[in-house]
Amino acid sequence: MKVKNSFIGVLLLMVVQLVLQSCQNSQPTDTPKFGKDNAKEIISAMTTEEKIGLTVGDGKFLPKEKPEKIEQGTGVIIANQEANVVIPRLGVKKTVLTDGPSGINRDPHPEGATEYTYTTSFPTSTCIASAWNTELTKKIGEAFGDELLEYGYDVILMPAMNLHRDPKCGRNFEYYSEDPLLSGKLAASMVQGLQSKGIGSTLKHFVGNNQETNRRTYNAVISRRALREIYLRGFEIAVKEGHPEAIMTSYNKVNGFYTAENPELLQDIVRQEWGYKGIFMTDFDGYGSAVAKVRAGNNMLMGGNMDEVRELTQAIKDKTLDESTLDENLVFNMQLKQKSPSEKGYVPTMKPDLEAHAKIAREAAGEGMVLLKNENNTLPLKEKNTIAVFGKTGYHLIEAGTGSGGIRSNKYAISVNEGLKEAGFSILPEMEKNYLDYIEKIKRENLVPDYFNNPKMRADNGITDDQAPPHFKKRLVAFSKEQPLSKADIVKYEPKSEVALITLGRSGGENYENGYLPITQVELDLLKNVCEIYHANGKKVIVVLNVGGVWETVTWRDYPDAILMAWQPGQEGGRAVADILTGKVNPSGKLTDSFPLKYEDVPSASTFPGLPPEDPINSFYKEGIYVGYRYYDSFDVPVAYEFGYGLSYTTFEYSDLALSSTQFSGSLQVSITVKNTGNVAGKEVVQLYLAAPTIEMEKPDKELKGFAKTKLLQPGESQELSFELAPLSLASFRSGISAWMADKGDYEVRIGASSRDIRLKASFNLSNDIVVEKVHDVLYPNFAMEELSRNNSK
Repeated sequence: MKVKNSFIGVLLLMVVQLVLQSCQNSQPTDTPKFGKDNAKEIISAMTTEEKIGLTVGDGKFLPKEKPEKIEQGTGVIIANQEANVVIPRLGVKKTVLTDGPSGINRDPHPEGATEYTYTTSFPTSTCIASAWNTELTKKIGEAFGDELLEYGYDVILMPAMNLHRDPKCGRNFEYYSEDPLLSGKLAASMVQGLQSKGIGSTLKHFVGNNQETNRRTYNAVISRRALREIYLRGFEIAVKEGHPEAIMTSYNKVNGFYTAENPELLQDIVRQEWGYKGIFMTDFDGYGSAVAKVRAGNNMLMGGNMDEVRELTQAIKDKTLDESTLDENLVFNMQLKQKSPSEKGYVPTMKPDLEAHAKIAREAAGEGMVLLKNENNTLPLKEKNTIAVFGKTGYHLIEAGTGSGGIRSNKYAISVNEGLKEAGFSILPEMEKNYLDYIEKIKRENLVPDYFNNPKMRADNGITDDQAPPHFKKRLVAFSKEQPLSKADIVKYEPKSEVALITLGRSGGENYENGYLPITQVELDLLKNVCEIYHANGKKVIVVLNVGGVWETVTWRDYPDAILMAWQPGQEGGRAVADILTGKVNPSGKLTDSFPLKYEDVPSASTFPGLPPEDPINSFYKEGIYVGYRYYDSFDVPVAYEFGYGLSYTTFEYSDLALSSTQFSGSLQVSITVKNTGNVAGKEVVQLYLAAPTIEMEKPDKELKGFAKTKLLQPGESQELSFELAPLSLASFRSGISAWMADKGDYEVRIGASSRDIRLKASFNLSNDIVVEKVHDVLYPNFAMEELSRNNSK
C-alpha cells in the first residue's frame, strides 16, 4: 500500500508539473514587460479602447476603475488613490498624482488607513520666493519630494508659476513673482529638488493663466513680445534648467485658442524650441475638444469624462484622427510611468521624517519674511517682556490659501501667539482667552462670511442657507470679521504689557479674485487706537501681516513702529515670526512684487479681469511688457515698497564692481564684493539689473538679469559674488522678425539692493546688433491692440 500510494503521489506531481509547463508555454512569449525602451512595444499591444482610456483620465474609464478615486470634480485630487493597474494584461498602472504647492493636499486619514498620515505645510510660493535663495528652494523641494516618495506618489502638480500680473488674483499665493527670471530660476530649483527623489514635477498653469474670473473660458489677448518676454520666459527657464517631467496646460485661451488645443504653443515652442521631453496634461475638467487637444500634443486629458472618450472613439472611426497620433502621444505617458518609484520597486514607508521637514519649513519661513518697516530699531525686541497680541489671526495662523493649492493634512499650524510663548514672551491670559473664545464662536456658529454671501459665491459653493459648507474649514476664521475692540478695551490691556503686536490676516484661493482685499474699517480702527494708546505711554507697536501677496499698506503704515510681512508661512509660521522678533533670525527676505500706493496704480488695473467686466470674454493685456517694476520704474510711478525691497538688522556695503570686459563678445562676467558693516550676522540679496539701449526697440528702464544671496556674513565679513551675462540677457523679442535680438550700443549694469536702491553701476558696449535666436513665427493676437508705450504714456 505504501508503494502504491508513493507511485500515485509521484504520478500526480508529474501531471501537475506538465500542466504548469503547458500553461507557461501557452503564454505569449512577446508579452511586453516594463523596462528600458519598451514603451512603444507596450503601446503596440494595446487595443484602441485601451489607448483612448489611458489618454482620457489616465485609465479612469477603463474597466474596474473607480472614477471617484481619481478626482472629486472640484479640481482637488483625492489623496488616497493607489497605483492601481488599469491594463492588467500589460501591467500598466495609473500615475498617482497629488496637488501642491504648499504641501501634499491630501486627507490625513485616508479611507482604509489605520492611522493618521500627516504631511508638512511648507511656506507658500510667494513666501519661498521672497528668500531669493535657489539652494534653499531646492532643499524644500527635496523635503517635499521625500514626503511624496514615502506616501507612494508618482507626480506632484507643482510648481505653479504664473506671473503676478495683478494683485487681485486669488491664486497669487501659489505663484512666485511679478518677474519671469526670478520665477523661472526658483521653479527650476524646486523641480530639481522634487525630482531628486524620483518624483515627477509639473509646471503649471501653462500659460497666460493670470486671473480666476471665468478661468475656464476667457481669452488672454497678449502681444507676441509680452508673451515671449514676460509670460513664457519663466516657463522656458524652468523647462531648460529644471527638466520637469510634466507641464499642465491652463484652462484659458491665449490669442483665440485654448492653450491645450494649440500646437504652435505646445509643439513649435515647447517641444521644438525648448527641447522639452516630458508629458503635457490638461488642467482638470477644462473645456474644448478632446480631438483638438490630442492633435495639439496633449498626452493626458485630466480628469477626463465620457464625452471625451466618445469624441475620440468616433474620430478614430471616422478617420478624422489617426490612431498613430494616440500612439505617439502615449509614448510620453509610458515613459513617465516607467520612471516612477513604484515601477523601480520602491516600497513607500508611509513614515517620512516630518520633524526634519518641519525644521526646513521653519527655516524657509524665516528667510522668506520681509521686514518692511523698523523705525528707531524697534526690532529685534531687546527683552522678552509681556506682549499684547491683538487680532484674531494672531491666534489662528493662515498657513496657506485655499483650493487645490492649499493643504489639508498638516497636523498643526503654530500661531503667532503660540510662537511668542514658546520663545519666552509673556502674553495676557485674559486677552488670549477673549480671542480664542471669539474664534470658537466663529466655528460654532459656522456662518457664511460676508465675502461669500452673494449670489455668485453662494452658487459656487453650494450654499443654500446661512451655514458655511464643510469645505470652508480653512476659510471660516480667515474670512470672518475681525473682533471689534473699543478704546476702553485697549486701555485695559495697555498697562499690563510692554509691547503691542497686531496681526492682520488675509486668505485667498482658487476661483476668486480675492488676493487683494482692502483693510476693513474695524481693522483700521484697531490699528489707529492701539498705536495711539501705546505710543502715548512710550510703548512700541508691531504689525505682522499674515497675507498671501501684495496688500494695501499706505492708509495705515505710518501708525506702527515696525511691519513684518510674514506672508502665508506654513505650519511653522508662528515660530518663524518669533525667531525674527527676537533676533534669532536676521530678516533677509526681499519683495518679489512691487507694492503700489493704491490699486489704481497697477498697470493692469483698468483692464483686469477683462471685457465685459462683469463676465469677461477677453482679457486684454494692454500693459504689454510693463508688468510690475518694469512699469513703475519706467514711468516714474511712486510705490509703497519697490520690487526687491527688504530691511535687515544689519547693514551691507557693496564695492569692487568689475566687468570682465567693456566690450561684449559672447558673454560677460560681473563680480562685486558685499561686506557686512553692521553689528550682527546677516544675509543680503544682491540684484543685477540691466539697462539696454533703445535704438531699435523700446525697452523698460531696467530688467532683472541675475540675483544672488550671500552666505550668513558675520560683522565685518565680506563675500565676492559673480554673475554671467549671456547674449540672451541682452536681448529683447522683436515680433516683426520673430527673433530675440540685442541692439548695438551701450548697456549699463546696475547692482542694487532693490529695483530703486541701486548701489553700483558699470557700462559695456555691444558693437553690432546680434540676432541671438530665431524662433517660430507663431501666436499672433486675434485682436488689434494698442499696448502701453513710453512714447505715448498710459
